[in-house]
Amino acid sequence: MYITLAVNNASRYAQVMKRTINFIILLGSALIFVSCTKPMPAQTEYVLGTLCTINLFDKGSSELYRTLFTRLREIENHMSVNKEGTELDRINTAAGRESVHVTADVVEVLAAALRYAELSDGAFDPTVGPLVKLWGIGSDNARVPKEHEIVHVLPLINWKDVVLDVQAKTVFLKRPGMALDLGAIAKGYAADEMARILKSNKVERAIIDLGGNVLAYGEKQGGKAWRIGIQDPTGERGAYVGILEIKNKTMVTSGVYERFLLQDGIRYHHILSTQTGYPVQNGLLSVTIIGDHSIDADGLSTTVFALGYEKGRALLESLGNVEGIFIFEDGSLRATSGARSSFSLTSDNYRWAD
Repeated sequence: MYITLAVNNASRYAQVMKRTINFIILLGSALIFVSCTKPMPAQTEYVLGTLCTINLFDKGSSELYRTLFTRLREIENHMSVNKEGTELDRINTAAGRESVHVTADVVEVLAAALRYAELSDGAFDPTVGPLVKLWGIGSDNARVPKEHEIVHVLPLINWKDVVLDVQAKTVFLKRPGMALDLGAIAKGYAADEMARILKSNKVERAIIDLGGNVLAYGEKQGGKAWRIGIQDPTGERGAYVGILEIKNKTMVTSGVYERFLLQDGIRYHHILSTQTGYPVQNGLLSVTIIGDHSIDADGLSTTVFALGYEKGRALLESLGNVEGIFIFEDGSLRATSGARSSFSLTSDNYRWAD
């Protein structure tokens, strides 16, 4: 009995040891796999009509990157004016005939656009679509329109002829030929949506760059501020006027260098005047807006550029909690107090005007 029991115990012991060893091997393999799994580097895709780069640093999983870019494409498919079948395409096609039911995305962005149209007395106007299409700057059909063509479309640009029913989620353009274009504000909304997703996934830090709309989410490790370069509007891409230091803020720049047309030695940029129908000419090369919400910074960058320095700065100061940096054709810079204290001028080609 003793011998049999000893043998049985030995056999049982061997089986237990074998299972234990196998478990340790599997656990070791799992630990090796986990320890070798590193966060994915920054990801770049072409969406919203530009190259968009997202850097999640230590939270860079393929699943989260996929979620973020999927959301960007969803927004693009709602608001693009360059694709058939989008909500904006349906609104514009139905202009003067009937209202169109839209998603909450379009309601929120259009409501913000109409707010800035009102604040700027139409200098910013989401119904600028016919004029944008006429010039085609940034597309293969870019050209300088004839004077009579511009005169023909200008009467169609009037934000007061947009009927937005927020409760019913419908949009109606009162006159045939009208067309919405939300290109000056939609990327800001998209950046804010990225921030919402990051927060829900408990991401602590990230950099979202949607073609110049930069969201510095959170802060760098150690509590340091992000250092973001402001593009030199007369230099090569990547040449900076200076460095802005921000934490958990968004920065959006509108300038003459972003999209333009060269014809007969004349440079025509894409920020069009709703009064004259031609590119805005007011001595500004670029305007950078810094704020808490990207949809506001995006809308304000175009609004302030179109208004010009005096009116634009007055608007910023009336709103509060937004800052601005202005770069002029003569190489001078001006800034609101909050922006100047966080900005370091690094280029010898520019100087402070005040």
